[in-house]
Amino acid sequence: MSPKSREPKLVIVGGGYLGSDLAKSLDAVMDVTLIERASHFTHAPAMIRAMVDPALLDRALIPYDGLLKRGRVIRGEAASIDGTGVTLADGTQIAGDTIVLATGSSNSAPFKSATGDIEGLRADNAHWNAALRDASRVLIIGAGAVGTELAGEIAHAHPEKKVTLVASDPALFPGFPAKLGASLAAKLAAMGVEVITGARAQTLPGRDRPKGGTVALSNGREIEADLIVPAVGSRAQTSVADALPDVDRAADGRIKVDGYLRPSTLPNVFAAGDVAAAGDAMTIVGISRQKPWLEKTLKSLAAGKRLEEIKPYAPWGEKAPILVPLGPKRGSSFMMVATLGDWVTRMMKGRDLFLTKYNKLLGRA
Repeated sequence: MSPKSREPKLVIVGGGYLGSDLAKSLDAVMDVTLIERASHFTHAPAMIRAMVDPALLDRALIPYDGLLKRGRVIRGEAASIDGTGVTLADGTQIAGDTIVLATGSSNSAPFKSATGDIEGLRADNAHWNAALRDASRVLIIGAGAVGTELAGEIAHAHPEKKVTLVASDPALFPGFPAKLGASLAAKLAAMGVEVITGARAQTLPGRDRPKGGTVALSNGREIEADLIVPAVGSRAQTSVADALPDVDRAADGRIKVDGYLRPSTLPNVFAAGDVAAAGDAMTIVGISRQKPWLEKTLKSLAAGKRLEEIKPYAPWGEKAPILVPLGPKRGSSFMMVATLGDWVTRMMKGRDLFLTKYNKLLGRA
């Protein structure tokens, strides 16, 4: 019997931020299998800028080939999960002592693929970039991180275009200190972006392909644009969890988990990242807290420790950091105790968008 055959078998469903990082971290001490339907990791922040600058696309879409040295990445669609492992859509069964569900989320606009079709994502990027180049007036509906960052990217690269950003909330980033939203709104205004708050679009064109037209807002205003970009938030990819016993969903569609990130009554199945309602936002920052906890917990369990002896997961809560670049030079960030400006945001995220980090993580320099 080989040493690897005696190691705990860990199966991770989903190769996004949490799944890939966790697989890499445990590859040396467990028999790791990562199930992912796409051929490439999609680095979402860079995909936002790639809509403006398609030259980034090759670095933002990173093949999984170099991720693991000992484990394996299986390209496939997970159909169901039980206490013994994962069954793929083609009937293949992957045995696992522990299973982590990390299927992530999808967006309307071309920043992620809902199906794992990377070539389709490349084609979508080309269509949206061409539409952006031809547009004089751009309307972005939704002012979360994606919409706000996109507004900044367009305004930086194309200051001649009229950009309008519509937020349903009365202020930008209402879940954070007011100074963050006010700072971002002021910077966007200085870049020529019109920010409309407290209004919803009555219709949402552009979900499937680039489209222009007139959008009526709930405040009675109508806005005409050559390109309408829906950036109304991410949707958790939860279908594979349907067969889990006693699974429940939060109001936003994410899967509820207990204090140990377990989504069901199966003691060896965990859920984390965007798919899990663990108390964190759908951000890389949220995952950066969950992944170390999971890594430590799974190592402890493999060493014979009981879960009840392990400290439960504690989400970021109100002190969750966030970095919001407005192009490569400007932006604002909240870093647990203070709102910081252009230099910190540029150096920490805006300049490189973590491209170097994630290309290195996946084994590509």
